[in-house]
Parts: sequence; C-alpha cells; structure tokens
Amino acid sequence: MRAVDLVINERLTSEVPLVKEVSQYIISAGGKRLRPALLLLVSGALGSNHPHRHTLAAVVEFIHTATLLHDDVVDESTLRRGRATANERFGNAPSVLVGDFLYSRAFQMMVDVNNMRVMQVLSDATNVIAEGEVQQLVNMHDPSLDETAYLRVIRSKTAKLFEASARLAPILAGASTEVENACAVYGQALGTAFQVIDDVLDYEGDAQQLGKNLGDDLREGKVTLPIICALKKASPEQQQLLKTAIVEGDVEHMDAILNIIRETGALEAARSSAMTEARRAMEAVQTLPENPHRSALLQLAADLLERRS
Repeated sequence: MRAVDLVINERLTSEVPLVKEVSQYIISAGGKRLRPALLLLVSGALGSNHPHRHTLAAVVEFIHTATLLHDDVVDESTLRRGRATANERFGNAPSVLVGDFLYSRAFQMMVDVNNMRVMQVLSDATNVIAEGEVQQLVNMHDPSLDETAYLRVIRSKTAKLFEASARLAPILAGASTEVENACAVYGQALGTAFQVIDDVLDYEGDAQQLGKNLGDDLREGKVTLPIICALKKASPEQQQLLKTAIVEGDVEHMDAILNIIRETGALEAARSSAMTEARRAMEAVQTLPENPHRSALLQLAADLLERRS
C-alpha cells in the first residue's frame, strides 16, 4: 500500500495548481483504500508480483475518488470522512472538473499498462458506475423502490469497482477464466455487503465515527435497504410517515423515523442481507490457493459486517 501511495502522489502532478490542491485534499483525507488493497490481496493470494499491480491499484483509487467528487456535488454533501467535502471547501465547479481530471489520468495510466483486457474491464466498470449513478438519481424520492431495484443500483454504483479490482489481479497473473470469475464474484459480493452496511450505518452509526451526518441518505431522498425493510413491517401510519419523508426529503421527524426502523427490525434485516453477501464472497475465495493472503480476504469479508465507520 505504501508503494501504491507513491504511485498516487507521482501521478497527481499537474501544471494547474488547483488540480493538485483539490486532488490532494480529497485523497489525503484517508479513507479505507479498500479497492487497491483488494487488488493487492488477490494478487498475493495468486502468488503474483506483477510490476503493474501498484499502477492499477492507484487507477482504481483514482476512479473511486473521481466518483466521490462527483457524488458529493450531486448530493450537495457538506461532510465526508469527518471534514468538509471538496465541493464545500472549493466549490462545485472545481470538484467536478478535478473529478474529470482524475478519470482521465486513470485512463492514461491504464494505457501505460498496455493490456487490452485490463482496459476492457476498467472502461466497462467506469461505464456501469456512471449508469448506476444515473439510475440512483432516477430512483430518488421514490417510496415504491423495492430490494431488487436497490441491489441493482448498488451493484452498479459501488460493487462494480470492487469486482473490477478483484478481477484485475488474476488478469495480470494470467490465471484461468474460472479463477478470474471466482475473484470477480468475491469482489462483487464484498462490494455489495460493504454498501449495505454503509446504508445501515446511516441510521445506527455515530456521526463522529462515520465522519458524515446521520440521516443524509433520507435527506437526499435515497431509499436504501433499512427503509425498504422498515416499510414492509411498519403500520399504515408509520408507512405514511416514512413515505412522506422519502418524497419530501424531510428529516424533521428523524427521531420518530429511527424508532420505526428499530421497532420493525429493519436494521437486523439489512445486516442479514449483508451477511448473505459476505458468505457468498467467502465461498468464492475458497477456490484460491490456501495462504495468508487468502486468509486475509476471508477475514476482510467477515470484518465488514462489524464495521462502524
């Protein structure tokens, strides 16, 4: 990961000072670096030390960071990872344009790797992520959204880059199609579990630990799994309160909404869904050689269910 950070710092160069300032601001905010770590862990599990693995780990982090910059502008977010978002600090226009810079820099780096299969996986992933973002926008303030539609969005918007990160390692290693597909399943399931837990934490987490405001999803009109599960079990009066909050993005009655979510067992139901995905990830990774890296991949899937930030 230190080697990846070196690549990130080397490739953030620009003759335009604002580009570097905004890029450094959001990347230096920390974050879990899960996607690059996933690529490196799968490489290790396959016994691969391909020289391009650090470059591609930086590429997936750049793509992820670009989506964060754009997301925060679309969502009008003011807080991420415990500090002001880039759009809050620098404005919307610089955030969007620097996001574009990070996307284009990522594609320059992909070309350096000179592997058409790598290009295909990453360009497809970037396109699917964009489609997921648009679909989420279409779904905003829609109380009729069901679990199938919700999962379709998060598998595009979040899990796709996890899947691509896990798929790139076997491609670099020259592994079989079966191994590549198993790694991709692991990444997709892990990414899905990660996002479901993220959505749970929006209603049960600690704002200081999370580094973002509780209830932001509802305020933005996002219908996530805890709300979908609550709507299934809520009384007609409770359903009406939830639907009004979704349609209007109104969090004035947040305490009552949180009580409904707790009373209906929605958080437990959502966590159960995340557990199913984590188990799917664990099953997929069992096909890899037994070594410390595979053990770390198994532990990562288990630990995701316990995260609080």
